[in-house]
Amino acid sequence: MSRVIHKFTTRIPTWRPYVTPIDFDNATDAQREALKETPSNTKISDYVLVLAHDPESLRIRTSLFNGIMYDKGGLSREERELGAVAASVVNRCIYCAAVHAHRYNNIVGDDAVMKDIFLRGKDAELDERTRAILRFAMRLSETPPNVSQDDIQRLRDVGLDEQEILDLTLSTTLFGWANRLMHTLGEPVANV
Repeated sequence: MSRVIHKFTTRIPTWRPYVTPIDFDNATDAQREALKETPSNTKISDYVLVLAHDPESLRIRTSLFNGIMYDKGGLSREERELGAVAASVVNRCIYCAAVHAHRYNNIVGDDAVMKDIFLRGKDAELDERTRAILRFAMRLSETPPNVSQDDIQRLRDVGLDEQEILDLTLSTTLFGWANRLMHTLGEPVANV
């Protein structure tokens, strides 16, 4: 038995798809080719197996995801994960928030930042740079047209350069899209 999770958590829940994932053993050649490179280069999740129903879209999505989240240089990995978490909090994507909070915690070796974000949102008590990144990413996720030059300047004021600002924008907006897709294809559950 399982129950849908409605609260943010740093423990990764199970994702229960509404659409039956493809069976890898019976996948078409195109599906197998698209599944060769998985997002984050980890196991093939049910989410990815659902996306494999459209192998061309999955192939493009995976390349884009890996480039934005794992490319060398620019914004640090943990700050890209922070952008993903910020978007996921705004969009109430419990599953994505948990996955990327978990990754952030593993990188930095501490869970205090994510616990505070899940508790207080944009009012979390964070160092100046982390707070600026979180607030920018949340603002961008809430209402993209309202992001102004002042928001960009706040990022510059805490030390982000143009490449880092671009990387933050890309990681945040990628999850604006991914959260909405995940909501329509399944839900986070906990086994009880």
